[in-house]
Amino acid sequence: MKKTQKKLTRSEVLFSKAKKYFPGGVNSPVRAFQSVGGTPLFIDKGKGAFIWDDDGRKYVDFCCSWGPLILGHANPKVIKAIKETVDKGTSFGAPTALENKLAELIISNNSYIEKIRFVSSGTEAVMSAIRLARGFTKRNKILKFEGCYHGHSDSLLVKAGSGLVTFGNSSSEGVPDSFVAETIVCPLNNPDAVKEAFLTFKNQIACVIIEPVPANNGLLLQEKNYLEFLREITSENGSLLIFDEVISGFRIGFTGAAGYYKIKPDLITYGKIIGGGLPVGAYGGSQKIMDNISPLGKVYQAGTLSGNPVAMAAGIAQLTECLKPGFYKKLEEKTLAFAKMINDYSKKKHYDFKVFSLGSIFWFAFTDSSSIKSSAEINSGSMKTFAKFFHLLLSNGIYLGPSGYEVGFISEAHSTEILEKSQKIILACLDGVNETLGKSK
Repeated sequence: MKKTQKKLTRSEVLFSKAKKYFPGGVNSPVRAFQSVGGTPLFIDKGKGAFIWDDDGRKYVDFCCSWGPLILGHANPKVIKAIKETVDKGTSFGAPTALENKLAELIISNNSYIEKIRFVSSGTEAVMSAIRLARGFTKRNKILKFEGCYHGHSDSLLVKAGSGLVTFGNSSSEGVPDSFVAETIVCPLNNPDAVKEAFLTFKNQIACVIIEPVPANNGLLLQEKNYLEFLREITSENGSLLIFDEVISGFRIGFTGAAGYYKIKPDLITYGKIIGGGLPVGAYGGSQKIMDNISPLGKVYQAGTLSGNPVAMAAGIAQLTECLKPGFYKKLEEKTLAFAKMINDYSKKKHYDFKVFSLGSIFWFAFTDSSSIKSSAEINSGSMKTFAKFFHLLLSNGIYLGPSGYEVGFISEAHSTEILEKSQKIILACLDGVNETLGKSK
């Protein structure tokens, strides 16, 4: 009997074709599904809390384009603003009133910055803030933390070496040793390492950069007193403190982690949410520091698409909605209830599984630990279990970012009904994974 060949899905066909055009078939590495195996989904459309792939299958989306879609997909007010602006043109390479309007909206509701500069991505925002810190302090070295991600610029693609305080190693080919030599890497949640770095490199450190809510390598929630320590030691040593809030900014509150912890860094980088789903980034700080950027100062930074009118219009529409009374409180309440129900069930069943959350950000972790504050505490072996969990969820209509190190997001469009239905699916899939591990009871 002739064996019938399995019919390929549209995503499989598209991915096969994409591999002819793009390295690995994708334009951003995590999309390739290498961490979880299988074929990446090609998404056709999104609406509210849902996405549909090219085969017409519907999923509850907890990736939300990695965070920026805080109102959900294709929010009517955001789409209306985009369409009205596109009708007037897509780019001018010249100032527009929309830049003023978005800047005023942000600064008048965020006491942690006085001036802002729009760019086109989070990576660009961080790269520019680092250059500004170096120009302002007249120092070259920067200090970052293992487990925090700040985009793919050369100075920041550096991982820890074997020592407590180390110049580390490049995490990518193509990054010169000379760049690595200017980047100090310390473990998270370790004040002694930071103190040692400032003693070893006295008067050489331009800035300390941290995700105040580390959310690119798990959700590594830090204590407020640790962030306060970083504020104090940078001030004492004439270095700048940079909060990378590309994920947490406008996500855990309108004033982000700075407002949540009531700590004022010298510079803050933003991205994602302020473009309503379109490419955008920004960095801001005090007038004294920001006025060192060209054309006023000698720190050069430019961009043809910086302050793009379509992105500005989308950002205005989205952030206006975020300023509605109770917006962030409702999001947090939904997320806490979502996490608690799953955690209670996991505890009752004695599963090594926990949902960590802050604001509307959450992280599924296969762990027996009640707290994970550094990347070294993450069990890398649990990623195989996450891969099984991911595909079980996917086959039952739940979409997460395709890596156990990635966080998830809840949007305004995730209604209580949608979340309750999702919880039931998640619990069933959790049972299924633990059955394969021989742990289900």
